[in-house]
Amino acid sequence: MASEHDEGRSGERAASQDGAAAAGQAPEQKTAHPETGGPKTADPKTIAAVAAAEAARPQNGESVRVDSWIWAVRLIKTRSLGATACRGGHVRVNGERVKPAHSVRVGDEVRLRHEGRERVVVVKRLIRKRVGAPVAVQCYVDNSPPPPPREAVAPVGIRDRGAGRPTKRDRRDMERLRGLEGLARARRDAETRP
Repeated sequence: MASEHDEGRSGERAASQDGAAAAGQAPEQKTAHPETGGPKTADPKTIAAVAAAEAARPQNGESVRVDSWIWAVRLIKTRSLGATACRGGHVRVNGERVKPAHSVRVGDEVRLRHEGRERVVVVKRLIRKRVGAPVAVQCYVDNSPPPPPREAVAPVGIRDRGAGRPTKRDRRDMERLRGLEGLARARRDAETRP
């Protein structure tokens, strides 16, 4: 049996939740877990970010510039870099090179060459304002090829402390390890020529 004291607390909790809803704060929502299908508590910050992205969404029939969209979904760091990439021919929408002011629609395939990597994304949602990374990922389907593996480079030329300057033999060994043997031979030939 609950005492009057306990009932007062539950009433306070209900009042505080009603107050939070009235103040515009989103109460913690339960959603389905993507893998298990069971209940999962959504992060209130993510819920607020999704709401902000929805508010930044263009109205029906409106479109978004391609340079603005690739910046908003965090494929590029600045909008001016997006415009520069478009002018340089590094952005294609549905296979065509586009200018920065080209309109993007839901379902378009956007290909972007940036920092030595090609990104291929399909537009799922149009947004104008830059949003956080968890929300930005929900705005497109990433069909990009995997990034090239980083080469494991062994440290070359590490010498013991106090060993002094490398000798001519040490230098030749280091050049051979680096794959610059041809350069070393050319240097030696240039030294021996009269």
